[in-house]
Amino acid sequence: MVKKQLLLIDGNSLAFRAFFAMHNQLDRMISHDGLHTNALVAFNNFLDTIVDPMQPDYALVAWDAGKRTLRTDKYDDYKGGRSKTPPELSEQFPYLREMVELHGIKSYELVDYEADDIIGTLARQGEADGMQVTIITGDKDLTQLATENTTVVVTIKGVTEVENYTPAHVAEKYDGLTPHQIIDMKALTGDTADNYPGVTKIGPVTAIKLLNEWGTLENLYDHVDELKKSKMKENLINDKENAFMSQDLATIRTEAPLEVGIDDIAYKGPDYEAIIPFYQNLDFKQQLAKLKSQGHMETTKEPQKVLKYTEVTADNLAEISQLSGDVAVYIETPAENYHISEMVGFVVGNAEQGYYVSRSVELLLMPAFRDLLEDNLIKKNVFNAKATYVLLNRLGITLAGTDFDLLLASYLVDTNENNNDLGALAHEHEFYDVETDEEVYGKGAKYAIPADDNIYFEHLVHKANAIDLLREKIFNRLNEHEQLPLYNEIELPLTFVLAKMEIAGITVDTQRLQEQGSKLVERLSELEQSIYRQAGEEFNIQSPKQLGEVLFEKMGLPVIKKTKTGYSTAVDVLEQLAAQAPIVEAILEYRQVAKLQQTYIDGLLKVVHSTDSKVHTRYLQTLTQTGRLSSVDPNLQNIPVRLEEGRKIRQAFVPSHPDWEIFGADYSQIELRVLAHITGDEHLQAAFRDDEDIHAATARRIFGLTPEQEVDGLMRRKAKAVNFGIVYGISDYGLSQSIGVSRKEAKGIIDRYFEEYPGVKAWTENVITEAKANGYVETLSNRRRYLPEINSRNFNLRGFAERTAMNTPIQGSAADIIKIAMIKMEAVLEAEGLETTMLLQVHDELIFEAPKAEIEKLTTLIPKVMDSAVQLDVPLKVESHHGLTWYDAK
Repeated sequence: MVKKQLLLIDGNSLAFRAFFAMHNQLDRMISHDGLHTNALVAFNNFLDTIVDPMQPDYALVAWDAGKRTLRTDKYDDYKGGRSKTPPELSEQFPYLREMVELHGIKSYELVDYEADDIIGTLARQGEADGMQVTIITGDKDLTQLATENTTVVVTIKGVTEVENYTPAHVAEKYDGLTPHQIIDMKALTGDTADNYPGVTKIGPVTAIKLLNEWGTLENLYDHVDELKKSKMKENLINDKENAFMSQDLATIRTEAPLEVGIDDIAYKGPDYEAIIPFYQNLDFKQQLAKLKSQGHMETTKEPQKVLKYTEVTADNLAEISQLSGDVAVYIETPAENYHISEMVGFVVGNAEQGYYVSRSVELLLMPAFRDLLEDNLIKKNVFNAKATYVLLNRLGITLAGTDFDLLLASYLVDTNENNNDLGALAHEHEFYDVETDEEVYGKGAKYAIPADDNIYFEHLVHKANAIDLLREKIFNRLNEHEQLPLYNEIELPLTFVLAKMEIAGITVDTQRLQEQGSKLVERLSELEQSIYRQAGEEFNIQSPKQLGEVLFEKMGLPVIKKTKTGYSTAVDVLEQLAAQAPIVEAILEYRQVAKLQQTYIDGLLKVVHSTDSKVHTRYLQTLTQTGRLSSVDPNLQNIPVRLEEGRKIRQAFVPSHPDWEIFGADYSQIELRVLAHITGDEHLQAAFRDDEDIHAATARRIFGLTPEQEVDGLMRRKAKAVNFGIVYGISDYGLSQSIGVSRKEAKGIIDRYFEEYPGVKAWTENVITEAKANGYVETLSNRRRYLPEINSRNFNLRGFAERTAMNTPIQGSAADIIKIAMIKMEAVLEAEGLETTMLLQVHDELIFEAPKAEIEKLTTLIPKVMDSAVQLDVPLKVESHHGLTWYDAK
């Protein structure tokens, strides 16, 4: 007879693991309502990949009910050393619980008890009822519950890589111990995570040895007098009370007074009808696409309309010239990088006059098509204007008359609507007449353009039709949001500025790059030998396990942090140890140099085009929530400049002509200047008008220094962190992580900042009040961000919305200013008849190449144009520089 399956999940433990597993995605994974979703995404992946396939008969997720439990009543400092839950995670907890219920799993908590106790009690009930029990947790403390009928599954990385603990596995991991002996091991060693003491200087190895000899804690103490005289025996006797208290704290209760029983937690499976709007609210596009592919999504999709289309031949080319009004233009490429991807088909036309389609993209070179595409009076509707412009430019055609860009306009309506699959994006607008590429072409290794012309042509035509039919709907939404000027005057014109920059590319001296690579290899070898000498042995420096053993076991450096698999050797840990041992400084440098070599030397060499010796980065205009641009293939915004070796990589970026130079101009502290303007704070504005070092000025204020006292480097660093932190709506948790202080000290710094800059304080309060009244905030260019959670009863959701209300106008306005500057700059260069070419945008900096004869003019012209992009109450400061290479220009 097959046993019924009971699944028990440790909710809090896995929520924390989910949050930190995707912590590096924290700023990117935010819903349109402003909710962080990194933990939700990771937890959902766990449910989808591990829980749902199990199809248990019964299931429950247990949660901690609060800080006070029966254990804190016994020991006040129980779990006292734990940091406060980051607000970015706290705001996700209500949704995590709802997500669990929507997956058909009972959520439960019990006042005075921990999730462990709920799990322990139900596990024993399940066993008594003859069930096979599975417990999933990130906490090895629960391995004490393992039996022949209960397996404890412990996550070892993120929430989807796991290790199964049975009694046999416990014995293997802990040198013969039984699961129940785990309790006594914890009683002897204590627990730093839960903050209870154990016995002084008894670690896991000694504890296991004692338990293998004496069996139980009680038996050990019954025979403690028989132990040889030693410091350990002395500690055991002195700490007996702590040991038994710790044993009690470590013991998971298996008879908690639960208000639910096995019959109340039957697994129901996902409620697809309810989970779809839940995913939509969180912008879980991948999950929605998955449900759709599995047939769970009921849509209004009907059989595709029969659209009029004609395959282009030499005989019907004359008909193309009859197209008028709005015309959709779509060119198909199999890969995302449109600078190098093959062009495999195209469609041009509209629903009224019909669509013209072909696999032969070269037909676009025929006069009928060329004249149409280059006619500024015929309005073009496209999916991605920048990609379309670049693709046509590769054919020698200059696209003109672009009116509607579906991808760009969708992004402005909702910054999460940026799917590069036209069909998937159309579905988000409830238009289902076009299929997704995955539905038609397949995915991954199965991806293939259909060989059947009818299938392929119909798909292309439905894409063009989707562009046409969504135009009015999306423009209406932009108009409702008062964003048409933002689209027409900033974002759409910028698209073509960016396209021209991408087409121009920037020249790379590959020989110099290879020489730098050779020097880095030599430096790596020197660092490697230095590390081996100081360690007294050779080992794999890139292996965290081997590195941890060398630093903490052999060399005896203090352990800062442990992971589930050993010692942490993360950068923040090594930076804390650097002052104590020269080897650590060498290891940090080794890691930085290795990354430079692999990512930036080898990486750049792979993407230099053989035809023009240039790299042609792509700018993603529809990615970030703030409106900032991102650079990919390659990312030229992220070349590291902290190390001199990193800065020298810029020596390989050179002008494309002899007797030309690289010219750069960047805004100085643009976000802080925007902050000063928007808030009207007299102290901030005075500092900028007097051209003070703003970070030193802030340090003086928040640390109460007199004019005679010097601002040291640490003070300035803390002031800089809070200056920029305020711009980003930083929390005390975020600031404490940034500058390495306690949350209490970080809160004190933020409080003093607001005392010293009352205008900033008043503005933050006003902007939140206005956001609550209006439901949105705006940038200087009316870039609008809606905040539906600003009036939420949920403290965490409301708190995040308030921080977003503070930082969006600053970040978004700074992004708008440099975009306006780029548009004006391109126009001025053309009007002045200059050969100077704008090549790159790197955050707040613009990079050009120019003939030496134009440099003197640019030194005045470019700062003047950038300064005048917008008028603020404080001066916009632009610093310019030039040289034979990008490195020399700085």
